[in-house]
Amino acid sequence: MSHTVVAELVANVQTIIAKAGDTVGPEDTLVILESMKMEIPVLAEVAGTITELKVAEGEVVRDGDPIAVIEEK
Repeated sequence: MSHTVVAELVANVQTIIAKAGDTVGPEDTLVILESMKMEIPVLAEVAGTITELKVAEGEVVRDGDPIAVIEEK
């Protein structure tokens, strides 16, 4: 079963930490977003393997935009 991690606010993608193929746990940071000079980590939410990252550094994401797809274990 796959799980899509989505943005919860309008922000810039500052740093991508994880990549496709990485195994992650529910509290692992995938990317760091920047909004109003604050850094906001985006967590995996579930344990599994990242099958796809849908963002690139420097992009702007909006509330509800997909960030990553994780195949749950």
